[in-house]
Amino acid sequence: MSLASLPLPRRRTWHWSLIVPPVLLLALATGAALGETPIPLGVVLQVIANKLLGAGFPVDRIDEGIIWNYRLARAIVAACCGAGLALSGLVLQALLRNALADPYLLGISAGASSGAVAVTVLGLGGGAISLSLGAFGGALLAFVFVALLAHAAGGDGNIGSGTQIAGVIILAGIAGSQLFNALTAFMIAKSANADQARGIMFWIMGNLSGVRWPDVALVVPAALLGTLACLFNTRALDAFTFGSDSAAALGIAVRRVQFGLIGIAALMTAVIVSIVGSIGFVGLVIPHAMRILVGTRHGRLVPASALGGAVFLIAADVISRTLVPGQVLPIGVVTALIGAPVFALILIGGRTGR
Repeated sequence: MSLASLPLPRRRTWHWSLIVPPVLLLALATGAALGETPIPLGVVLQVIANKLLGAGFPVDRIDEGIIWNYRLARAIVAACCGAGLALSGLVLQALLRNALADPYLLGISAGASSGAVAVTVLGLGGGAISLSLGAFGGALLAFVFVALLAHAAGGDGNIGSGTQIAGVIILAGIAGSQLFNALTAFMIAKSANADQARGIMFWIMGNLSGVRWPDVALVVPAALLGTLACLFNTRALDAFTFGSDSAAALGIAVRRVQFGLIGIAALMTAVIVSIVGSIGFVGLVIPHAMRILVGTRHGRLVPASALGGAVFLIAADVISRTLVPGQVLPIGVVTALIGAPVFALILIGGRTGR
């Protein structure tokens, strides 16, 4: 098959419009129903109907408060974060042609951690800046640092081929991660007391406990923007599978697509990290798992990865709330405990399949 015969996204993606909504709604309802105190799925649906449609079903007020004020908002944020991280990993793996690329490759997680620590430990902003806002600012600062470093390494932007661009971005991201991780460790060691250090470490490992509806209003637009951008560029992502030179031969604006989609991935990750902290393995494992299930064409892979990431993180959140009775685990611990063995199986399966 020639490169010019690559299918347009809409040829094989129409069925996802029928698959994604019911599966996602079922996952959200299940995430709102499960917890230390399970609530029947029918009650969850009645609460949603009462709040959105004014249905007037008789529902216990305690159950209604748990579902609407706590679990449903948490499930929506988990779904958006999972979808955003999975799509960010998918984009970076395609554009950088690196199977180990994930959303934190660009130093965004490290920068967000530094911003959160600066607000919490150093009192940056004099109490006017929240932890999430500080983390978002740190994430953007880290991305700007990495982008400027990559640009400077290219010598006025003349980095060379697409492969060289990818290599420079990866190296700049590693340098940025190390720098901001060092800043975080320095601030904690110098200024944090025991309680602050414990709280920061819990947040760094990923934490959905504090999310509420205002966080939904922030993360949903970011996830939708990233999903639409990826769907719009599925043909370009397919072309990058054969290399940047082949993509350029097909008329793809290589640098514009690379920096545009990487920038969107960075923005999504910055928003996610600023709300829930660092959650590993989602952006690394989900794209690889979806390639096994639906193939390598991004017309199918983009919606599959978004859905897979959303369902996976909802399930991980439920496990984090129920695995240890009376205690909520950092969600990053759960994703690592699940993601590391799964990724190992994918690696072994890929090796034996060759």
